[in-house]
Amino acid sequence: MKSKVKYASRLAVAPMMDWTDRHCRFLHRQLSRNALLYTEMVTAPALVRGGALHLLDHAPEEHPVALQLGGSAPGELAEAARLGAVAGYDEINLNVGCPSDRVQSGTFGAVLMKQPDLVADCCAAMIGAVDTEVTVKCRIGVDEQVAETVLPDFLTRVSAAGVRRFTIHARKAWLQGLSPKENRDIPPLDYALVARMKEQFPRLHISLNGGVETLDEAVGHLEAGLDGVMLGRAAYHRPVEVLGAADRRVFGDQGPDRTGEDAVHAMLPYIENHLISGGKLHQVTRHMLGLFAGQPGARAWRRVLSENATKPGAGTALVEEALAQVTGIAA
Repeated sequence: MKSKVKYASRLAVAPMMDWTDRHCRFLHRQLSRNALLYTEMVTAPALVRGGALHLLDHAPEEHPVALQLGGSAPGELAEAARLGAVAGYDEINLNVGCPSDRVQSGTFGAVLMKQPDLVADCCAAMIGAVDTEVTVKCRIGVDEQVAETVLPDFLTRVSAAGVRRFTIHARKAWLQGLSPKENRDIPPLDYALVARMKEQFPRLHISLNGGVETLDEAVGHLEAGLDGVMLGRAAYHRPVEVLGAADRRVFGDQGPDRTGEDAVHAMLPYIENHLISGGKLHQVTRHMLGLFAGQPGARAWRRVLSENATKPGAGTALVEEALAQVTGIAA
């Protein structure tokens, strides 16, 4: 599975809190058979101390899928990684990039860029606990750090612990004075620095994250020599545009590209099973609102689902009604 995950990481959908839950991942899998999907960040304390093993729930169809962990205690992260491996995840990823206040207060996320030796200890403990590949998602630096100095030192120290695959968000994180939202936009991107890291560390698998908006851009970065590209908000808000042609353009698969209509039809049995098990329609359809972004009927599709998916008794008939707004075919 390791080689399959490494191959899948040529194009990945970023871990995004409140977004990339299991319903979102199942949807994205209907658009790409190959892209690597990530969970929302799950904190090691929640799993190890809190016993919140339901956070590891996922469907077999989601694979290849990675579990992202947050934490800074090597022993606790090792146990959380073991739980993730037992649950069947194909990769265990350590978050060294999230800038939120809540994450900082737990001494993990982007603040760990200041403690590369601790990150190395955490990764070594995780690697020692599981056969599943352990990877790191990081920033180019934080606050007043000089990224050109900090990032290669970070990669050197953490790779010495056994990590071979890094996803680098090409922005600094400002831990004071900027909100998590502002941290996604305000610090300038430095794609050239990430490219230089690939040149400086040719044996490491380096993926780029941050500000990539289209599949064309992702393909351009791959053609320029990077090993992988991770997209976040673009893949969530415009999933067909980013993922629908990914299997052909990034992974060389044959066959037609996937459409929003294809994804809707593939989701109907999943939605039906979710409802039968006691779930609510909007828990799934909230992730489907962008399926027809930029297409005629997209606004009506969103409106039908947004206004009605939370109503009692809402089910697959509503999804088909919304789809008819796009296709022009009576439900």
